[in-house]
Amino acid sequence: MAADRTLTGGGDRPAGTPAAAEKTSEFNLPNVLTGLRIVMVPFFVWAMWAGGPWGSDSTAARWTAVVLFVVAMYTDKLDGDIARARGLVTNFGKIADPIADKLLTGSALVLFSLLGELWWWVTAVILVREWGITLMRFVVIRYGVMPAGRGGKLKTVLQAVGIGLLLMPLTPVVGGWWPWLGWTVIGAATVLTVLTGLEYMRDAVRLRRDWLAAHGGVG
Repeated sequence: MAADRTLTGGGDRPAGTPAAAEKTSEFNLPNVLTGLRIVMVPFFVWAMWAGGPWGSDSTAARWTAVVLFVVAMYTDKLDGDIARARGLVTNFGKIADPIADKLLTGSALVLFSLLGELWWWVTAVILVREWGITLMRFVVIRYGVMPAGRGGKLKTVLQAVGIGLLLMPLTPVVGGWWPWLGWTVIGAATVLTVLTGLEYMRDAVRLRRDWLAAHGGVG
């Protein structure tokens, strides 16, 4: 997802794609999709807040939030696929893509907690890790790129699935076991969020150390 496209630089280009492809116009389809995802965030927030907690009367607004979230997550996958296939890596994409993802998932988690549907400590742990690692990636990018590992990709998928499950207002219909399904997935995502965060910190230290060793300790 976003981690695959944004901070792997030229590593996302297909084999044989010239480095000059990175200097493509900032106005391209992947960036348009990223911008669209950012624009969708306030509408998603409004729909989710208007929908209220489980059992409220505004289920239409809640389902609207579900649709907006699914569409936004699909554009995340789509813009990454297009960027890799066509070598459309730009500075705007590197910056805006992870921000768009964090705004969307972060807004959902915060709203869950405000609505009493998710523990605040879970939201805090995930947000601190996500924004902290994103900042760290930009800090160490001068030493090299840090591609997303399998754990990071699985974490992203679990977060999206867990948020999607909790968003659906199905508890009054199917029973009290439904939120537990979402909480279980979010719980697994939280564990992976912490573990992969520690791995990224370890990799960042190694990346800087190796870069300094290759450049005589200057940098």
